[in-house]
Amino acid sequence: MQSASTTLYQLPSLRGKFQTLLSKAQLFPVSYFCRPRTRPSVSGSGMRSVIALSGSSSSYAVDDGFVTLIEYVGKRGINVEDGLVVLLDHIQYACKRIATLVASPFNSSLGKQEGIGAAAGSDRDAPKPLDIVSNEIILSSLQKSGKVAVMASEENDAPIWISDDGPYVVVTDPLDGSRNIDASIPTGTIFGIYKRLEELDDLPTEEKAMLNSLQSGSRLVAAGYVLYSSATILCTTFGSGSQTFTLDHSTGDFILTNPSIEIPRRGQIYSVNDARYFDWPEGLRRYIDTIRQGKGKYPKKYSARYICSLVADLHRTLMYGGVAMNPRDHLRLVYEANPLSFIVEQAGGRGSDGKNRILSLQPVKLHQRLPLFLGSLEDMEELESYDDVQQRVNPGYEV
Repeated sequence: MQSASTTLYQLPSLRGKFQTLLSKAQLFPVSYFCRPRTRPSVSGSGMRSVIALSGSSSSYAVDDGFVTLIEYVGKRGINVEDGLVVLLDHIQYACKRIATLVASPFNSSLGKQEGIGAAAGSDRDAPKPLDIVSNEIILSSLQKSGKVAVMASEENDAPIWISDDGPYVVVTDPLDGSRNIDASIPTGTIFGIYKRLEELDDLPTEEKAMLNSLQSGSRLVAAGYVLYSSATILCTTFGSGSQTFTLDHSTGDFILTNPSIEIPRRGQIYSVNDARYFDWPEGLRRYIDTIRQGKGKYPKKYSARYICSLVADLHRTLMYGGVAMNPRDHLRLVYEANPLSFIVEQAGGRGSDGKNRILSLQPVKLHQRLPLFLGSLEDMEELESYDDVQQRVNPGYEV
């Protein structure tokens, strides 16, 4: 792993390309990201003129039948804390910039990892240039929000202390699946939000930054992911259900499209890299063999669907049910497993390392890795009943 700022400024062959790409990320004027809401008529679209917001005692009336993310979380919506509304506004702005960046024709030269050197060849998860640019975009937005004490990112070796009086802590994987961009495979941003632990305020900066970042997932106050695909979709939870918002490119708003996601109690799809079948433990092989033959607790044959992009595989699982998994010690507890498990649980599913509930685990290292299984409640219960599903031996991988 490399420091984003070190990588950005110490590679002469890439410096010019980063500067060009950051400027090209503004392919739309700033007004695109924050322009007033004016929409064309949508008569006949079937949208209701009044949308009842989940968890709210009242309905939010809008003339055009749409509710934006900020309206949803605001005073007349679910009414989260004002500081959290401001923070979410800055996070959504950063993600809209990343969405533009990912779709830009100017990212191709950076996507080829030129200038990274031997490190890129020896570590599949070494930071790629687009990861680093995305990381800088998110950091900049969090700094400008005035609401964040510390940011911990998959792209940085240590947490970054931002402000002594920021009430929140943000953990993030700025661009999951970035190695797939050249093939136009979906990518995503993952984030989790905690309250700053005020009892640690008197500790040295480095120590309190680390301890704030190592909070248990059970302390999350909000989490989300953004899927950059045929549509740009933001999925969030604030602890009372999960919701999705879709980016309206005509206005720059994230529009509420599903106020209450409910993952099916059982699906008929499993998502895993089964080219590694012979590396798996016996229990996982038996589970997969059983469900794809239709001999499990659900008497239908399961199908495999695997994108190799965590956010995309999870989003499909939330919509259709089933299980998305990586059985080896690969995914990071702080940046990926905790936020995504919070979302899945709030949608009625379960997040597990194959034995234990993810949100019950206490992180001990910032970049701690573990197996991850996410999905429908009944599918997860059946999978865990096989006991030996964690792949502890990783032939061919350097972790």
